[in-house]
Amino acid sequence: MKDIRPNKRTAALGSAGVLVTATLIAGAVAAPTAGAASGRPGQDREARGAALAAERAAKAGIDWQACPADWGLEKPIQCGWVTVPLDYARPNGKKIKLAVDRIGNTGTAKERQGALVYNPGGPGGSGLRFPRRVITKAPVWANVAKAYDFVGFDPRGVGHSAPISCIDPQEFVKAPKADPVPDSEADKLAQIKLAREYADGCYERSGEMLPQMTTLNTVRDLDVIRAALGEKKLNYLGVSYGTYIGAVYGTLFPGHVRRMVVDSVVNPSREKIWYQANLDQDVAFEGRWKDWQDWVAKNDATFHLGATRAAVQTKWLQLRATAKKNPIGGLVGPAELISFFQSAPYYDSSWVPIATVFSKYVAGDTQALVDAAAPDLTDTAGNISSENGNAVYTAVECTDAKWPTSWRKWNADNTRLNKDYPFMTWANAWLNLPCAYWPVKQQTPVDVTTRKGLPPVLIVQSTNDAATPYDGAVQLHRRFKGSRLITEKGAGSHGVTGLVNACINPRVDAYLLTGKLDRADVTCAPHATPVP
Repeated sequence: MKDIRPNKRTAALGSAGVLVTATLIAGAVAAPTAGAASGRPGQDREARGAALAAERAAKAGIDWQACPADWGLEKPIQCGWVTVPLDYARPNGKKIKLAVDRIGNTGTAKERQGALVYNPGGPGGSGLRFPRRVITKAPVWANVAKAYDFVGFDPRGVGHSAPISCIDPQEFVKAPKADPVPDSEADKLAQIKLAREYADGCYERSGEMLPQMTTLNTVRDLDVIRAALGEKKLNYLGVSYGTYIGAVYGTLFPGHVRRMVVDSVVNPSREKIWYQANLDQDVAFEGRWKDWQDWVAKNDATFHLGATRAAVQTKWLQLRATAKKNPIGGLVGPAELISFFQSAPYYDSSWVPIATVFSKYVAGDTQALVDAAAPDLTDTAGNISSENGNAVYTAVECTDAKWPTSWRKWNADNTRLNKDYPFMTWANAWLNLPCAYWPVKQQTPVDVTTRKGLPPVLIVQSTNDAATPYDGAVQLHRRFKGSRLITEKGAGSHGVTGLVNACINPRVDAYLLTGKLDRADVTCAPHATPVP
């Protein structure tokens, strides 16, 4: 799931011109494990290519330098590059460079336990800001920072790592977009046309990269980064889609894992990657949307949006209808509203800001909503634009797995779901529809499972997560034997390890610092509910 915070700088554009982000769920994988029996010609070559690339990276290391000024990464963060094959079946062929950064551990040399490598999700998310958690002195990470260098990277295709594109960034940010909820067959045909054009655009602008934009290759890249860092084994923290990277890495390179934390888990079942996973999201987002509306209603004295969920929903529908008839400020239509408001079911930290903007609008302050929800029309800086993030999301999910090619199936499934789960269903459908018309070969997801040498993995998940529903954590827990599951019951924020919870934070610290896990799974009370 594209774990990029949905605001006007990071909102992703749906394939059919619909502005959405909530559905960026995570990338699927294509292929068996390294060292496992291969069911597809070339996979043994790819495994050998990955081993050769890691060997070369270990010898080369990383030439750490001050980060480029326009990357926004201040000293003492350092930046560098890791070279990987574009195609691991041809390790001596074309190479690409991956951007990496690091900040050293804050403790003593004796306390240091190596590098902790981070991926925030996506597909399409950059991990380069991870070392800034040390600079900003985020208290949740203070203990872990004493022991580990914090390392981030831009995955292939992302940001500074051979970035891909599917549409002119100027076109991407144009607003308002079409209403995601179709009123007619003509509306659907228009969205289908845009989805086909977007898929074609990906091939035209990024055709050489496209067949290699898979989670499996990102996992191989991660192992090459491990080697370049001089680490014999990987310490890894993955959130959202980053959990799927972790799950596949643990399957392909079990003996290379030292410690692994996965937070807010993509369901790794082959049957879920990726079409069904996105349908499951539609249901989960509706549930979390209602949680937010209940909270708004309880705080009606502050927000004046209605004292019941139904009253809040009525005001939401009125806002949508107004924006559809006449886009607010000329820029905010229903698509832009969904892109902005979906942050509420995504993150608890968005509950107050979004309710505040909504409240101001209802009270007559239109500009507050325009400022918050209108797309950033200057967000066109190619390799670090939201267009790039959306291109990577689409490329990875569409190439990773086979998608239905029958519009009849897409139409039936989404029409059915929209009746009961209307908040995200059609927006999500249009975002993913280019996968029905994908111009390169689609792969088969890897069978995520425990293999010899995999140490215990720590899984952290909230029960009401919308972006990655809870069953994904349960599924990975079953597949990774010896893993431990920490459940934050009654909570739903996407991304748990960065929040303050006295039941969870010490357990994450203990695992990363000592390898210690509880003897059984743990259920924790939720973190504090936001206060207006």
